[in-house]
Amino acid sequence: MHLERLASISEGLGFKLHWQLKVVETGETFGQGDELELPSASVRKISIMMAALKAVHEGRIDLAADVTITKELQEGILSGVCQYMTPGLVIPFRDAILQMIITSDNICTFEVMRPFEIPEFTRYCRDIGMKGTTHRTRFPPTNLSAEHALDQVTTTTNGDQVLLLDLILRGTSDEAAARRLGVSMELCAMALQFLKWQRYREMIPGLLPTMTTVANKTGWGQRGWMDSGIVFRDERPLYILSATTDNVPETMPDGLPGRVAAARAIAELSRACWDFLA
Repeated sequence: MHLERLASISEGLGFKLHWQLKVVETGETFGQGDELELPSASVRKISIMMAALKAVHEGRIDLAADVTITKELQEGILSGVCQYMTPGLVIPFRDAILQMIITSDNICTFEVMRPFEIPEFTRYCRDIGMKGTTHRTRFPPTNLSAEHALDQVTTTTNGDQVLLLDLILRGTSDEAAARRLGVSMELCAMALQFLKWQRYREMIPGLLPTMTTVANKTGWGQRGWMDSGIVFRDERPLYILSATTDNVPETMPDGLPGRVAAARAIAELSRACWDFLA
C-alpha cells in the first residue's frame, strides 16, 4: 500500500480530509485523523439501521409494520423522496429503512427512529465498540453555521464507521459478528444489500469503474461531506473506506462549490485505494 499517495491527496485542499481504510483480505488498517470525532451527517443512518434491525431481531419491531407518510413531516425536509409523495402514503417499516439508506430520506429516518429514545442509538454504538459515536438528533439541524460546535449534531469517527461496516460484512457469514451487532446473519445480508442499492455515487464510487459494486452511505452537513462504504471487485470485498471532509468552504478559490471539491477528494482517495489493491 503506497501510503504516501493516500496522504498526498489530503494536502493543499483548502479543507481537512480525514479517513480510515481497511484492506479486507489482510485486515490491515491505515488512517489519517481516523479517530477524530466529527459531524456524521447522514452516515449516522448506518448505525440507526442496525439498531432498528436489532429491535426487529428481538421481536420488538415488525418489518411489515405500517409507516404512514404524513403532511406534517413533509415540511422543510432537505433529502429523500417521501417529501414529494401524496400525504397518507403507507409503506412497510422495511421500506422506511431502505429509503433512509438509499435516498437518505429524512422522513423515513424519523419514522425508523420513532420507536426509540435517541440515547438508545448511542448505547447501541457503545455496545458494539463504536466508542466515538454519539447520536443527538432525529432531524438534522438546518440552521447551523459552518462553524457550529460538534455537540449540536450527531458525531462519529471514521474508525467507528469502518468497524461497523466490517461487522456488517462479516455478519453475513459469521454468526459471532452478527451476534455482536445483535442481529442474525440474514439481517446483516439485508443491511448489506440496502447499502449496495445506494443511489448517491459521487464520492467513494465516483471514480471507480462503471457498475462497480459499492455498499455505502453518504452524508453532508454545514461543515463538510462524507462517505463510508465497502468496495467490491468481482463480488469480492476489496476494501472498506470511511472519509470525512471538514471546514469545507462554500466556494473554492477557483469559483467551484466546495461540495464539488470535497466529493472529488473522497473519490480520488477511493480510486487510489482501488488502484493499489485491485
